[in-house]
Amino acid sequence: MPGTFEPLPGGGAAVALDDVEISIIRSLAVQLLELIGPGPGADAPDDPLAELFAEGPSEPPSDPVLKRLFPDAYSDPEGTPEAQEAEEQRAYSSEFRRYTENDLRAGKRDNALAVIRSLDALSPVGDGGAVLKLSVEESRQWLGSLNDLRLAIGSRLDITDEEDTDLLYRLPDEDPRKPMVMAYLWLGGLQETLVSTLLP
Repeated sequence: MPGTFEPLPGGGAAVALDDVEISIIRSLAVQLLELIGPGPGADAPDDPLAELFAEGPSEPPSDPVLKRLFPDAYSDPEGTPEAQEAEEQRAYSSEFRRYTENDLRAGKRDNALAVIRSLDALSPVGDGGAVLKLSVEESRQWLGSLNDLRLAIGSRLDITDEEDTDLLYRLPDEDPRKPMVMAYLWLGGLQETLVSTLLP
């Protein structure tokens, strides 16, 4: 089981993690939370309706990682559209973002918090490390958060397609990006095995 998720009887997944792996995942999840930021109602905790009626931003984030996590809903993947079409796409994306980004951020925050809480609840076994056991719902939250973490790291590494990923395997050990690359590839392996536990 080390380093790979395996299905649990009755649903859910389990993985053995050592202390270093626990620390890395937790640290990355905390950084993701800091990047996503607090919810819109964080300044007014006494008003439960404030978050419900808060509108989100209408412009895409300036940070490239956040831009990757919260992309425009309407864009032409084939290339540069005509000026009028580009303006329409921007308007549609702006409207869509205004009504959905707060919920998307809340979901990503919830997933990252679920990762942190489940790691904090682990009891060490043997020579350090622990076996993490997740319910089906927790597995889905972990899957969402692993995906977000990989998107964030991939954005920092300028990974845009499979060809970029192939180049990562050939990076020399002295390259300063190597630790981030190793985390990206390792999280990908975790993500892949977790997906397989959720398949019928």
